[in-house]
Amino acid sequence: MSSTAGDLAQAPDSQSRPMSAEERKVIFASSLGTVFEWYDFYLFGSLAAFIGRQFFAPLAPTAQFIMTLLGFAAGFAVRPFGALVFGRLGDMVGRKYTFLITILIMGISTLAVGLLPGYESWGIWAPIILISFRLLQGLALGGEYGGAATYVAEHAPAGKRGYYTSFIQTTATLGLFLSLLVILITRNTMGDKDFGEWGWRIPFWISAILLIISVWIRLSLNESPAFLKIKAEGTHSTQPLTDSFAKWTNLKIVILALVGLTAGQAVVWYAGQFYALFFLTQTLKVDLTAANYLIAGSLLLGTPFFIVFGALSDKIGRKPIIMAGCLLAVLTYFPIFKGIAQFANPALYAAQQKSPVIVQADPANCSFQFNPTGTATFTNSCDIAKANLASLSVSYGHEDQPAGSVAKIKVGDKVIESYDPKTLTGDDVKAKPAAFRAAVVEAVKEAGYPAKADPAQINYPMTVLLLWILVIYVTMVYGPIAAMLVELFPTRIRYSSMSLPYHIGNGWFGGFLPATSFAIVAATGDVYSGLWYPITVAGCTFIIGMIFIKETKDVDIHDPDLKHAPVRL
Repeated sequence: MSSTAGDLAQAPDSQSRPMSAEERKVIFASSLGTVFEWYDFYLFGSLAAFIGRQFFAPLAPTAQFIMTLLGFAAGFAVRPFGALVFGRLGDMVGRKYTFLITILIMGISTLAVGLLPGYESWGIWAPIILISFRLLQGLALGGEYGGAATYVAEHAPAGKRGYYTSFIQTTATLGLFLSLLVILITRNTMGDKDFGEWGWRIPFWISAILLIISVWIRLSLNESPAFLKIKAEGTHSTQPLTDSFAKWTNLKIVILALVGLTAGQAVVWYAGQFYALFFLTQTLKVDLTAANYLIAGSLLLGTPFFIVFGALSDKIGRKPIIMAGCLLAVLTYFPIFKGIAQFANPALYAAQQKSPVIVQADPANCSFQFNPTGTATFTNSCDIAKANLASLSVSYGHEDQPAGSVAKIKVGDKVIESYDPKTLTGDDVKAKPAAFRAAVVEAVKEAGYPAKADPAQINYPMTVLLLWILVIYVTMVYGPIAAMLVELFPTRIRYSSMSLPYHIGNGWFGGFLPATSFAIVAATGDVYSGLWYPITVAGCTFIIGMIFIKETKDVDIHDPDLKHAPVRL
């Protein structure tokens, strides 16, 4: 960009003047491209069932789905590596051309998934190449966000960085919306049969159109004025990774940005959107379509608050809003999720209160109940009892019994004795498991535990209200985070330094939240116990952030060395 843009960023009346046409273009182009990147990234997860059948055909249906989800998770795992690769490039070559490269990689990889032959045609090479494209998507996303946030922030006028960068913060939600909308329209247009056979590829093909639009728009942009300034002065970094992560003066800020900001922000973000959906469908047995409408309604109502809290952070600071979001999550997650259970599946909630289920067993005979692929074999009475309850999505408590005793399931006042499969002979090998299963099903049914949520009993307004509150927490922690990360680091190493903690926080702490929380639920039998993971992480972030992170909203980010000491350490 011309020097005029840089001068505008420093103008004393910049907080009161309206947004210029060039600034609107910068925000629109950066946000639109990032929306398209998230669209590409989420397609893989949204179409996991169809991808699994095409590329993991020899496996059982459950294993197909799990393998596809593992491929989806691989994209999260490599995001920090993309932050390193493209962060270095962005600090050496420039912001504009780096996130132009990232969107090319993302778009081409997504289109390639839509064109890739399945297992029947290419055999084992099909899933290998598929995962390779997924890794490229993760790398690209790891470079995209830091570039877009840095680019917009370095164009923003003083006093409006939170407002300007908050538009970038809406892009993940909008990308998810766009991917679901395209899938819904395509599926309804062509029918389930054709969509399942080949129509699932169309949303991937559409990414080619989105890619062309994004590249065309981004080519018309100018480089960040802050980067042009340090480039012209020769003060840009020639070794940004070394300067960012091998020198304690900056490394300590990176570490504190992770544990004192982005880790908590990430778990609140993923708990409020993805885990909430998982809780509705898997735990409360709400129909997927109804659950999607509930989540969509809360997102529609909540998304504008990304911008509200971004703008508010320009006035009262980033830190108070982010820390408040983390603290509110810590204090209210349990009552909110219990409220969601009460309003989304009142019959289940009432049964949990009236007739709690207890597994009475020798703890030495109880294994860790985490069986995502459905391939584990349970060989003692405790495991069999828990596996039956887990398959019915019934929450249960534990009651220790003497060593060697056979496990029992207590449902209200009714007690059902499990069995030791090693003692079964003859007809009992098949008859006993079937009889035990039937007895458990009947007992939980009599106690009022429903097989699924009754759509007629769902209190839609109250459920959406509670889900909306979760989204408000998301907007509090996520709306101001881009501006604050930009303000923590000097221009010459900003892209590298801010990208790594952001993507470790969101790619690892956040991306693996559903699986981690599910494992905790499986281990404890308590459907609400998975909340301890986001609560613990958000609580740690609140404590560390309050003690060690300073407010940054008044920082002059155009100072190439940023000597303001943004942390207390």
